[in-house]
Amino acid sequence: MREEPGGRHLIDPRVSERIAFAGLWAVMIFVSVPVVGIIGYMLYRGAAALKWELISSVDEGLLPAIAGTTYLVGLTAAVAAPIGVGAAIYLSEYARPGPLLRMIRLAIINLAGVPSVVYGLFGLAAFVIVFQWGRCLLAGSCTLALLVLPLVISTSEEALRQVPQGLREGSLALGASRWQTIRRVVLPNAMSGIITGMILSIARAAGETAPILFTAAFYSLSDPFPDGLLDPVVAMPYRLFVMSTEEPNVPDATKWATAFVLVALVLGLNLVATFIRARLRRRRW
Repeated sequence: MREEPGGRHLIDPRVSERIAFAGLWAVMIFVSVPVVGIIGYMLYRGAAALKWELISSVDEGLLPAIAGTTYLVGLTAAVAAPIGVGAAIYLSEYARPGPLLRMIRLAIINLAGVPSVVYGLFGLAAFVIVFQWGRCLLAGSCTLALLVLPLVISTSEEALRQVPQGLREGSLALGASRWQTIRRVVLPNAMSGIITGMILSIARAAGETAPILFTAAFYSLSDPFPDGLLDPVVAMPYRLFVMSTEEPNVPDATKWATAFVLVALVLGLNLVATFIRARLRRRRW
C-alpha cells in the first residue's frame, strides 16, 4: 500500500490484480462445482445402464433420439442464424436511434423471457395448424428458431458493437460502400462473438422439451428416423420425458443414463461449434 502526498493510501496495482483474479477463480469454482456434481451424480446413478448398446441400438436404444436431436439443432441453427444476424446488422448498422429502435430492443428482451411452452403453443397454432405442416422436423425447428432468436439477435448485435468504429470509418474513407464495409470488415471481426451466441442458442435448443412436444415429437419403432422435413422426429428431451412418465417398467439406471447422454450430446454440439469458432478465428488472424 502506497501513500500519496495528500495522505491517501493507494493499493498496489499488483495486489488489486491478484484480488481480482482470486475473485474470478472463486466465481468459476462456485459455478463449476454444482455442474460437475450434477453430471457426476447422473453418471453414478446411470453407470449400470450406460453401455454402447444403449446408444447405438435402434429398437430400444437412443440412436434415433440422438439423430433427431442433431437434425433439430442443425436445422434450427440454419433458420435462426441468417434471420438473427440480419436483424442484428439492421439494428446496429442501419437503424436510427429513436423510440422505434428502443421499442424493438425492448420487445427482443421481453421475448427472451417468454416461457418455452408459450413458443410451443405458438408453433402448434402457426406451423402445425395454420400452415398445415403437421408435427414434423420443419415445424419443430422453426419453433426452436423463434425460441432462440432473441438470444441470437442480442449476442450478434453486441458483437457488432464491439468492432471499433475506426475500422468502419477507414473502410468508408477508402471508397467502400456501407454494405461492403459490413460484409468485409465488420462481420469478419464480429464473427467470434456471433458464433458464441450461436453456441448458447444450440445449447438451449438441444435441451428444450415443450416446443418439440407440441410441434415435432413422435416415437415409433417402425419408423424411427425422419425421411424428410415434413416427417415427425424423436428428440432426446422428448424421449427422456416419455421414458420417465409413460414407461414405468424402465429401470431408473436407464433414465439416469439417458439424461447423462443428453448432457453429453449438448456438450458435444457445443464443442463442435467452439472448434469451428476457433478455426475461423485462427484463419482470420
